[in-house]
Parts: sequence; structure tokens; C-alpha cells
Amino acid sequence: MTRRFLFVLASSRPDGNTELLARRAAEQLPSDVEQQWIDLTAHPVPDFEDLRHDSDHVRPTEGPVALLLDATLAATDVVIASPLYWYSVSAQAKRYLDHWSGWLRTPGLDFKSTMAGRTLWGVTALAHQEPEVADPLAGTLNNSAAYMGMCFGGVLLGNGSRPGDVLKDTDALARAKTFFAREAPLARFPYEAA
Repeated sequence: MTRRFLFVLASSRPDGNTELLARRAAEQLPSDVEQQWIDLTAHPVPDFEDLRHDSDHVRPTEGPVALLLDATLAATDVVIASPLYWYSVSAQAKRYLDHWSGWLRTPGLDFKSTMAGRTLWGVTALAHQEPEVADPLAGTLNNSAAYMGMCFGGVLLGNGSRPGDVLKDTDALARAKTFFAREAPLARFPYEAA
């Protein structure tokens, strides 16, 4: 399968530091790698309604959820570009991931087996000097990938609070040059790593 990247922009701020860093990393992808960018502010996803014990899930056919489902299924690589909000992913990113629960239960979709072996990546900007504060965000993405049988490419971290600050983070910009070139291992839950 030809590589196809889906970049899910999950920030409250257009052209924010996280998006700037993600675009810098994406510039390094080979020209034959397809890229699709979906901004969750422009395509707001409704709150997920858990119907697993009440009714069958139906495949969405229109609106933002259908757009994201189709794009997710078409992607070999899904990149969650979420700023660090209260030490985890943004509400927009969390809503997108919550909808995975419904897609897992949608008849005929085989969402989990379709996504198995594909790669989940993260990109985030944080207004903190110690990168360990982003561990909960990385854990959310790693564990989501592990549950799905996906590979996890890790999280590209950049520092920035005010708009454009991440472009001054020379270490992050250097990491962005090779971030997507790395081989992503199969994701494992922390208890499996021992």
C-alpha cells in the first residue's frame, strides 16, 4: 500500500505552533506520499454518544464524522497534531479518538483489523521546558495504537506558547527533519514492555 498520511489538526488556534511543527515535519516526506489535512475546528466533530449497549452503530455517510472515518480508513499513517492541553490531547483530538469506539462497533467496517499494522504519530507543542509533562499525551496515543494493533511512531515535541514560538525551537525543527523517516515499532502497552 502506498503511504498516505492523514494529519488531524486538533488545536483551538489556526496556524498554531503544533500545526507549524507538523507542517515542517510533513515537508520532509517524499513527494509521492499523499497527505490529507483535516482541521477539526473547520470540521467540528460532535461529542461521541456511546450506544454499544443500546443500538447498532451505523456507518456515517455525511458530515465531519464521515469525512474523518473515510480519511482514517484510507490512511497508512495517522498524525494527531494536538497541542498539550492540561497535559494531554485537546478536546478536539479526544472527540476524534472517542469516535474510534463507535467505528469499532460499526457492522461491516472491521475498523480494528483495517487499522492494525498502520502507524499512529503525534505532534505537539507545549509551553513547558520539561518534556516529561507531555507523557500523558504520549501515553494516550501509544495506548490507543497498542489497543488497535498499530505501530506508534512517537511524539514530535516542540516548545512554544505565543504564535510562532516553535519556529525558534531549533532542536524541534531538527527533529522534524527526520521524524517521519524513522521506523515505527508495533505499539505496546507499558505492562507489555517488560
